[in-house]
Amino acid sequence: MRISGITLPDNKRMEIALTAIYGIGRPRALSILKESGVDFGKKAKDVTPAEENKIRAIVEKFKTEGDLKRIVAGNIKRLKDIKSYRGSRHAKRLPARGQRTKTNSRTIRGNVRKTMGSGRRKVEKT
Repeated sequence: MRISGITLPDNKRMEIALTAIYGIGRPRALSILKESGVDFGKKAKDVTPAEENKIRAIVEKFKTEGDLKRIVAGNIKRLKDIKSYRGSRHAKRLPARGQRTKTNSRTIRGNVRKTMGSGRRKVEKT
C-alpha cells in the first residue's frame, strides 16, 4: 500500500502504519482513520482498495512529505538569514530551544563516543 510516495508497512496496524508518512503522527492518523471509517486495528495488508482510496484522498488534503520538508527547511533558512538567535543555533548544529549543552545534546554535537565524567574537577592533594 503506497500513499504519498511512501510504502506503508504491511504487518503494522493502520494507526501506526500511517505514521510512516512524514507529517502524520498518531493523533492525525487516528483522525484520518475515523473520517474514512477504517478500523484502527486493521493491518495495512487487510485494507480494501476502496478504503485505501478514501485514506489517500484524506491524506492528500494535508501537507506531507516533500512539501512539508521544504516548508520546514525554508523556515530554518529564514531564521538563519535574519541572523536570529535560533537561526545561529541551527547553523552551529546546537539545540535551539534552551536545552543545556554541558551534559546533554551529545548526539547533535557529535561527540557520541566520549565518556562523560562527573563534571567536577578532582581535588589535588598538596
